[in-house]
Amino acid sequence: MSLIRHVIGGVETADADRTGPVFNPATGQQQHEVAFASTTEVERAIATAKAALPGWRATGLVKRADVFFRLRQLLVERTPELAAIVTSEHGKVLSDAAGEISRGIENVEFAAGLVHLLKGEHSEQVARGVDVHSAKQPVGVVGAITPFNFPVMVPLWMVASAIACGNTVVLKPSEKDPSAAVFLAKLFQEAGLPDGVLNVVHGDKVAVDAILESPDVRAVSFVGSTPIAKSIYERASQNGKRVQALGGAKNHMVVMPDADLDGAADAAISAAYGSAGERCMAVSVLVAVGDVADELVEKVRSRMHGLVIGDGTDAASEMGPLITREHRDKVASYVAGAEAEGATVVVDGTTQQFDTDGFFVGVSLVDHVKPGMKVYEDEIFGPVLSVVRVETYDEAVALINANRFANGTAIFTRDGRTARAFEFDIEVGMVGVNVPIPVPIGAYSFGGWKNSLFGDSHIYGPESVHFYTRSKVVTTRWPQPSESQINLGFPSNH
Repeated sequence: MSLIRHVIGGVETADADRTGPVFNPATGQQQHEVAFASTTEVERAIATAKAALPGWRATGLVKRADVFFRLRQLLVERTPELAAIVTSEHGKVLSDAAGEISRGIENVEFAAGLVHLLKGEHSEQVARGVDVHSAKQPVGVVGAITPFNFPVMVPLWMVASAIACGNTVVLKPSEKDPSAAVFLAKLFQEAGLPDGVLNVVHGDKVAVDAILESPDVRAVSFVGSTPIAKSIYERASQNGKRVQALGGAKNHMVVMPDADLDGAADAAISAAYGSAGERCMAVSVLVAVGDVADELVEKVRSRMHGLVIGDGTDAASEMGPLITREHRDKVASYVAGAEAEGATVVVDGTTQQFDTDGFFVGVSLVDHVKPGMKVYEDEIFGPVLSVVRVETYDEAVALINANRFANGTAIFTRDGRTARAFEFDIEVGMVGVNVPIPVPIGAYSFGGWKNSLFGDSHIYGPESVHFYTRSKVVTTRWPQPSESQINLGFPSNH
């Protein structure tokens, strides 16, 4: 059984004292072991990144950009190979894995524009003979802690921007599907990135704690559940680090009475059950407004039975397994307990049988859900779609704005005035109008509000440049010797 190793200074490390299992979720069988880093190993990775920082920071911007242009081409060429790695350890179908890679490539393309992104400002003659200019400089060593559900896209969201801005990185991917991060590190190396600029360490809480405690790590980027995001934000910020910690979600999709119900049903199915619901932007609550609920629920129900669930390597499969057996059982428990809370289980996917020991579960639809129920309040992170019925647009907005999560939301309507009002009224970080999963393109930034984000910077795009750089302002004057004088008054620009 192969061992997935750390990559420190461009070199894979030797055997590890502690390891964890890596499963193929489609078969339920362990296929690899992954090294779990000790505090000493993480500190070595951080020291390697720190040693590489001066040279990378001094590298010309055009030469930095060349790395990203080459990386983009390598990612395009190697997409099938990388997608197969993702599918083998995460379980998502190959087409979904390839789609994840393409969205990661968007941020590589954004990072390739670093010559423009890192421009400062200049003002001449702010006072007689005095000029002022600003510069964006890297923060230093960055810790990137990424989740299992997007083992390529999220690392590229963080790593590409951080490295483009002149930082060096220690990446700690999920221990559940770690091979993609190692593959990315090798692609960066092949693209010309100097050794030590990107280092990969695997592991559990020991590795994360070492990143959070190190005085040499100046910024931390995290994506995961809300409790962990909040903990990481508090601990890292107490240690004087910049932090962006993206947490959980409970994304609502509002369907107005004037909406195209067939289109809305198709969108709900796609957004709720794609990648087995293991997306922080998955639609997990369908909000039916007015008298459309019965018809909408029936349209969704009738489409569910045609979904093909199976091994992600099978071209016929539309949805793969969940990441672990434990997570599958937890997802099933929400469906099992829904009726006791007063909801109606329209389709119970937990009863579907599969001819494999893989971590599969069928898709579920739960109607008459209300706030306060566990199936509504918790981020299930699985293929369970809840339906909440409201009478008016105002009730729908109040429902969403009262939720503790505020990652993404969407409205389906044919009325422009309603759509514009929703965009204005809703207290959520990302909004879709007839778009069920409104993940921004790479030129914008991704992030939620409330308990979906801890910190004040969204991830990738323009806000990532702000997060991964520090602004320095320089005031310059070149006086003649005869102009020198002593003046104890406060400096004035007049």
